[in-house]
Amino acid sequence: MVEIPPRRTPQVIAEERVTQILRAADSWASDVPEPLAPAVRAVCLRLAEMIADARHEHLVQPEPLDADAVRALDLVAERLRAPATIRGLETELQGLTALELRATGSWATVPSAQSEWSATAILYLEQRAASLPPADRLADYWADDLVAGVIASVRALVSG
Repeated sequence: MVEIPPRRTPQVIAEERVTQILRAADSWASDVPEPLAPAVRAVCLRLAEMIADARHEHLVQPEPLDADAVRALDLVAERLRAPATIRGLETELQGLTALELRATGSWATVPSAQSEWSATAILYLEQRAASLPPADRLADYWADDLVAGVIASVRALVSG
């Protein structure tokens, strides 16, 4: 007789995804000069939070999500906003908020809104990198590549 493993709860799924997202954020941040790492982590968390927000994610799915999937997405977004997760990144996240990175729910379905949202993340990273000494400055378009990569990897993690 084949043993069926127990069904994973939304809480377990969310915890796994948040752990993966945090690891990915650390990985992205390890590719930039140390003074820029907090800004990269903050952008990763904010992008992941927006992608995980079930109000957005269900809009791009061809079929409705089941209740457990919606709950898992909500939990991921909540945990990415939690004080324990953002500790040490508060200033960076305030800077992103000042640039209005928290876009409306239309970003998932309206290409121009998503482009504006991504452009804001890129602008923020470029502004932060401009304060680096010339020897530490990154190649042109590094922020574009980072934001595109983060969005693609988080989408893959979130859709699990």
